[in-house]
Amino acid sequence: MNDKNSSLLREYIVVSIAGYKLTETKIGYNGFKQSSEIGGEIPCEAKPQNINTEENKLRKSKRKLNGGGNFTDYTHKRFLKDKKSNLNMVIGGFVNGELIYILEFPFSHKDFVGHLKNQIEKRFPNGDKLGEFLRSANFTFEHYKNSKKLKPVFIKSESLDKYKDSFTKNFYDFLKKINEKNKK
Repeated sequence: MNDKNSSLLREYIVVSIAGYKLTETKIGYNGFKQSSEIGGEIPCEAKPQNINTEENKLRKSKRKLNGGGNFTDYTHKRFLKDKKSNLNMVIGGFVNGELIYILEFPFSHKDFVGHLKNQIEKRFPNGDKLGEFLRSANFTFEHYKNSKKLKPVFIKSESLDKYKDSFTKNFYDFLKKINEKNKK
């Protein structure tokens, strides 16, 4: 779970716990679940991150969980497909391979979509170019924290406190707040 190459396993865990059926393909969405609201399937895109505290000790710049992720090799075409698909984002955070949180929200949240759109338009102001990609369209919790449909799927309170230093301060405070609200 702590291996850099185990992202597929981390995706499987967050997708399953969030109630989606994992897809078998590497390309495309990570999972699907049935929705009685829309009368069909809702796809999800999983973005799990793992922080290795031992590796951070060896580095001068320390990575921290910020509720974010990234889309690799992004284009206008892929962005438009994601917008049209009624896609949900499933964001997971691990420390030393231990699952700490899973958050779910609609891809269509205006702040999230706006942030991705700005990055794509900056890279491709005149539209897609054949064979070229935005290598990493990134985001943090700041881009979805105000979503009215944000759902805390899983938060492991005791580990959240134990690994407080593995989170950015604002994201840690955000998780504590929604965890307390969720307990009521």
